[in-house]
Amino acid sequence: MTTMTVRDAAAVSPLTPRPRRRRRRGGDHAGPVAYVLLVVTSFLFLAPFYYMIVAASRPMSEMNQFPPPLTPGGGLWRNILSAWDAQPLGLAIWNSLLVSSIITVATVLFCTLSGYAFAKQQFAGKKALFAVTVGTMMIPPTLGIVPLYQVMAALDLTGKLSAVVLPSLVTAFGVFFMRQYLIQTLPDELIEAARVDGATSLRTVWSIVLPIARPGMAVLAMLTFMAAWNDFFWPVIALVSSNPTVQVALKNLGSGYVPDQAIIMAGTLVGTLPVVVVFVLLGRQIVSGIMAGAVKG
Repeated sequence: MTTMTVRDAAAVSPLTPRPRRRRRRGGDHAGPVAYVLLVVTSFLFLAPFYYMIVAASRPMSEMNQFPPPLTPGGGLWRNILSAWDAQPLGLAIWNSLLVSSIITVATVLFCTLSGYAFAKQQFAGKKALFAVTVGTMMIPPTLGIVPLYQVMAALDLTGKLSAVVLPSLVTAFGVFFMRQYLIQTLPDELIEAARVDGATSLRTVWSIVLPIARPGMAVLAMLTFMAAWNDFFWPVIALVSSNPTVQVALKNLGSGYVPDQAIIMAGTLVGTLPVVVVFVLLGRQIVSGIMAGAVKG
């Protein structure tokens, strides 16, 4: 028969007071310095956007004064209509939305599948193929402009939106990004459990890989959409002025002998709003994706 000592009885007794844990003071709360830094950083990022609104709402004669005005004027709508009449901004915005959306959906889908294959699948030549994929990121895009234009001309796609969409359906950066993300967030045990349960590869991707990869896909979607929306070099070569994207239309808007900066800023403001809307819609997913990718396991 086991004998319980007085010390053991006191340890298990419910009447014995338990030692209290000390709480860390200020461990989970930001101090005033952090808030000051956040306010200053936010001001630095928002100041150019605010000044663009000021410049778009005033005539060029007022913006050329010294010191320049720092408050918005009353001519914003007038300058937007002038920019709308000078260039087909409506068509340009629609073309950019169409091109950016197709490129974003295709890139996120193909790069997620490729990243999953490189991260969790085993096949011959896996390391060599991934090395070639990453190696293409070191080649400047300008080196491929001439052969790319020749290919598009041979396919009779010059001047069409397809010439902008096709070369960007998948990117090496997207494959690399999703591979690294899935290595950190997708446990091998989940894939093995799905195989034991008899799930096919397509079912595994749909039920396991895509839900886990959703935050990373949101980050890649935002980066891809912004890159496609802001792309200028290839669209200005592949497209014509009558069927432009936003960046090509803005370039034509400022191509006069004496460009009106107020009208250019008004057009730039209109062309920036869709990107702001996309960022607001995907902001929470982007933050969660960055935090999930920063913690392994």
